[in-house]
Parts: sequence; structure tokens; C-alpha cells
Amino acid sequence: MTDPLFAVDGKIALVTGGTSGVGLMIARGLVRRGVKTYITGRDATIASEFAEKISAEERGACIGLGADLSEDEGPQKLADELARRETALHILVNNAGAGETASLPDVSLEAWDMVVNVNLRAPFFLVQKLLPLLEAGADGADPARIINLGSIGGLHIPNWDAFPYGASKAAIHHLTRALAKRLGGKGITVNAIAPGPFPSRLTDTGSDAVKKSVATYVPLGRPGEPDDIEGLVVFLSSRAGAYVNGCTIPLDGGYIAAL
Repeated sequence: MTDPLFAVDGKIALVTGGTSGVGLMIARGLVRRGVKTYITGRDATIASEFAEKISAEERGACIGLGADLSEDEGPQKLADELARRETALHILVNNAGAGETASLPDVSLEAWDMVVNVNLRAPFFLVQKLLPLLEAGADGADPARIINLGSIGGLHIPNWDAFPYGASKAAIHHLTRALAKRLGGKGITVNAIAPGPFPSRLTDTGSDAVKKSVATYVPLGRPGEPDDIEGLVVFLSSRAGAYVNGCTIPLDGGYIAAL
């Protein structure tokens, strides 16, 4: 039997970038716990295929939506589509992300804009456009939740060059605090998770280089696993996490603490 303190069943969630990596892990965990979960991907057909698979495997409701959040109108289009389907939103997970590695002389304007648009601009304007649905999802002692995916790359300077990525993730951590201050009175909490190494499009945890880095710098000696991100998102989304607001939580096996 689910502990009521950690129950999230019956809620409605939107997980951007929910077809791979951390976003897919989060979506699976929410669906498994009875959350009606919308996932997005740039290709609507692929997003729908992933949603059908999640629904079947986790025995819950998952719906795929197409959304290109790098476009100027991406957040508005996604918010409009969700508003056609739902009258309230309880959990927004801003997970869709982009990365670019290049030395200082080689960073292009196009790459900078693409990374910052997806990692920072899109989450802000998606919150703005979804605010009516989030306010409708707030319920007294059980606020609506916004969970932004930051990165330990926004908490320290890594040994490789990822200028737009690190800057955008540091900015999303700051934006999280600003939104928490403004939206708390509306019954909406805003927190960020800063993952360390998890298997994703951006991080190949099976490569020798990442294995060596994890063994050297992560005190727990392993990369993140689906249960790790799933557990933290469920905590933040449940009554157990209702008083947590404006925080950026490193989920990194102790990497940042050991610096």
C-alpha cells in the first residue's frame, strides 16, 4: 500500500523531453504511480510511440505530444495543446535540454542560441503560458509543482568546455529561486534538480572516459540510476515535498560535495 505522504496518484503531469534519458525515467516513474503523464518530443509520432510503450509497460496513462521548444512559439503551442486536453496541471517537469561542447574560439552564435533557448528560455515561457493550468492544479496544502532540470554543470566548472550549457544551467537554478519567490503565493512550488552523470543522449555512462570520471570523482562510485531520479521527483511531487521551495538539489552521488 502506498504511503499517503508519498502518494501522487490521480495527478496530471507534463514532462518535456520525456522520450529519452532522465525525462524518460521520470515519466515511467510517474505513470507507474498513477499520474496521467504527458511527454513531449520534437517528433510527435515518436513521442506517441514512446507514450504507448510506457502506458503498456507501466500500466498507466501516458500521452505523447510533439513540441519543438527551440522555436519561438514552441512553449505557446505546447501550452495551447495541453489546455485543449486538460483543465489543470499538477506537475510540470522542465526536462528538455540541449548541449554543445566547443572551445572558446569555436563557440558559434547559432549553437549558443540553440542551447540557451531550449535550456532557459523555453522553461520560463512554458511556465508563463501554463500558469493558469498550474494555478488550477494547486490545492491548499498540496501545491502544484514545477521541477526544473538543471545540472551539476551549472554548479561548478567542468574540465571540458561547455560554455552555453553551463551558463544556461546556472541560469535555470537562479530562475528557479526567482519563480519560487513569485509563485509560492499562488500555491505553486518551484525546485530544480541538478543531476550528475546519468545515462542520456549527452552522457554515455558506459564509455571508458565516463566510467573513469565516475570512479574518480563520485564518492558513491556509480552513475545515477532510474530509481534515483524517480525517487526525488516523487518526493518533490508528493505531500512529503510540499514545503520544499526554491531549492536546487544536487543528485550526483556526492560529486559536488567532494569538490
